[in-house]
Formats: sequence, structure tokens, C-alpha cells
Amino acid sequence: MLDKSNIAIFCIFGIMIGFFFPPALLSIFTFLFGVNAIRDVNPRNWFRDKWWLLGVAWVAIYALTYFWSEDKGNWETRLQTKLAFLLLPLAFYFLPPFSARQKQFITVLLAIMFLGAAFYSVSFLIREQAYYIHEYRVSNVLPTLPRRDHIRASLAMSLFIVWSVYAWPFLQGRPVKWFIGVSIAILVTYLHILAVKSGLVSLYVFVIGLGFYMLFSKKSIIGVIIIIALPVTFFLANTFVPTFRERINYIEYTVFMLKHGDQSGRFGDNNRLYSYIIAFDLIKQYPMVGVGTGDIQSNMDRGYARRYPEVPPAARLIPHNQFLTVAVGCGVPAMLVFVIWFFMPLASLKRNRQSFYFFMVWLIVFLQLMIEPVFEVQIGVFVLLFFLLMQYHELSPSFAEKATAGEDKLIG
Repeated sequence: MLDKSNIAIFCIFGIMIGFFFPPALLSIFTFLFGVNAIRDVNPRNWFRDKWWLLGVAWVAIYALTYFWSEDKGNWETRLQTKLAFLLLPLAFYFLPPFSARQKQFITVLLAIMFLGAAFYSVSFLIREQAYYIHEYRVSNVLPTLPRRDHIRASLAMSLFIVWSVYAWPFLQGRPVKWFIGVSIAILVTYLHILAVKSGLVSLYVFVIGLGFYMLFSKKSIIGVIIIIALPVTFFLANTFVPTFRERINYIEYTVFMLKHGDQSGRFGDNNRLYSYIIAFDLIKQYPMVGVGTGDIQSNMDRGYARRYPEVPPAARLIPHNQFLTVAVGCGVPAMLVFVIWFFMPLASLKRNRQSFYFFMVWLIVFLQLMIEPVFEVQIGVFVLLFFLLMQYHELSPSFAEKATAGEDKLIG
């Protein structure tokens, strides 16, 4: 039966294909996903979703910076990446709850796709092991799907692992549970082979949170095992996984260079710190309306030229913090609207399982926003917003139920 939820699953399949391969499909199926959810819903009822309204507000401020942005092309690009905030939260608000069978189908489908992406990536290491281990010494990692975006690839995989653990009680039958259990183990192993910090930190944060959750849920033995498994896994990876070991060595070298005053821009973590310093300078100069979202990069370039002239133009970053990026581009008031929007869902949390898993996804997203301007990139918007909303949909199914309840008169 082609009801809204079944069509939504088809769109999720298309969205994930677009994530791994042609980005155009990502936009097309995201649009179809949204249209499917809000079809036959009276637009007046859109205003019932206060979180969506607040999201519209901070995106609208981005749009208003057109009037003081000199680089209109850059302004347009940055605004286009925010369009998903106008559709996806509203779509999930009106989307009926997924059944247990549908959750199982989504989990199995995504597991197959992520496993395929992992095997594709590892195949390069199998064919040219010496070459890629050497590349890790200079901070180059294995090819991934999506191509040229190992950060989002690892992050999406970590967030899928969180979803898989959440969906475990909804899986029916031993074969399915065995498949998902083995898939989780393979993906955890792959994340250590890939050794991308964003994915690993997200995974470790979730494992620590899950361990303490089990401790306080009268499953103390499981909690202790999970917590102990974390340092053991780190030790085994550092001992037996050469790519992981080289990554750790490179991080230690980066810290060493930072302590010794390196300003070459060759080390990503050091350069991230420089971007924060320059961002604070710009916020002090333009606190109320920012420099204009179209002119973020040009103003950052001038800041680098003044403070860190040794950093080559290709290595000059926009603020590697989403909150600072909003403040630099739109001003501090806009950043405050963005902060309120981002923290607003926490008011819905309760002492239950759904709230715990939503909070863990929210925390992972928060940590990413603190170290990357993730919402300035289309794939970044998709990865964080999609998984956050998937978990939020599980947290608050009553919102979706209101959309189809006759007494609420939402159909019109």
C-alpha cells in the first residue's frame, strides 16, 4: 500500500543513493520526501510546528544578508544549502510514525548500503596497502563514498550505528538480528580502519553514553562491558590496524607543531584554531548584522592575510564552527536565534529510551557543529539533519499522529 510512510521509505532509499553517488538525487528525493509528507495538509497547519518556524527564522536572516553581501554568488550558494531546513523538519512533523516492520526495512536497507560503501573503501587498501598506509602519514585517507568527503562518510556511518542499536528491539527474527549485529561489528571495524576523527569521536561518544545508560537502566553488567570494551578496542586498533596507528601518530605530530608555533596552515587542527581567532575579530567588528553570508570567505581571507600570512590561500578556512559562522555572516542576534533553534528539541526530552537515543544523536550533531561549519555544505546538512530528524520523529510520534487525526482538522 502506497501510504505516506511507504512512499517516505522509497524516498529515503533515493536520498541515500544520492548521498553515496550523484548529489542531484539527494536534492530530488529530499524534495519528494517533503512533498509526500505535507501533501493534503492545509498550509495553515504548518504553523503548529514551532521548531520549524524558528528554523525558518534563522534561514530568513541568512537570506536578508543579500542586501549587505557583495558576493551574490557565494550568498546564493550558502542559502541554497539551507533550503532543507524549510522542508525536512516540516515533513517529519507531518509524517505518520513508522511501524516496527518499516523500521526493520529501513535498518536492513541502510545496512546493505553502508556495508557496500565500506567494502568499496577497504578494497583500495587491499590492493595497495603500502601506498595507503604511507598516505596516512600525511593525513590522506582511503577513498570513500561519497567521494572526496570522508568526514561526512564516517559521520553518517556512526549515526547509522546509533540508529541500528536503537532499532534493535524492532527487528524480528534471528536472521535479521544476526545480520544487523554483524553489520554493526563490520562498520565499527571499518571506522577504525578509515580512522577519520569525526566518525570515531561520534562513535566513542555514543558508546560511552550507551554504557552509562545501561548502568542506570538496571543492566549494569552490560554497561560495564560496553565501557570496558572502548579502551580495549582503542588498544587493539592502535596495535593491529596500521592506518589507525598512523592517524594517531599524525595527530600527535600536529599537537607538537602547534605547541612549537607552526603557522604554515598545513595542519588542519591548527588551522581550525586560527579560523576561530579570526572569526572573533570579525564578530567584534560586525556584531549586529555580520559581514554578509556571501562575504564570509573574503573577510576570512583578509583576516588570515593580516594575522597568519604564512597560511596559503588554499588553506584559509571559514570559521570551523557553525555557531561562529552564523555570527560572522549574520551577526550575534542571528546566532542566538540559531542557538535557540538547535537547543529547542531538548525541552521535549523525557526519562525514556527514545529520549536517550535522540539526545545521543543531538550531542553528536552538537559536537560536529562545534568543530565544522557542517550546515554550509549540502551533504553536511543532509547527514546531520536527516539522522537528527529520524530520531526526533521517534521521540515525538504524537506530532505525526496529529497530522492525520480527523479531530485536528489538518486535512484541507
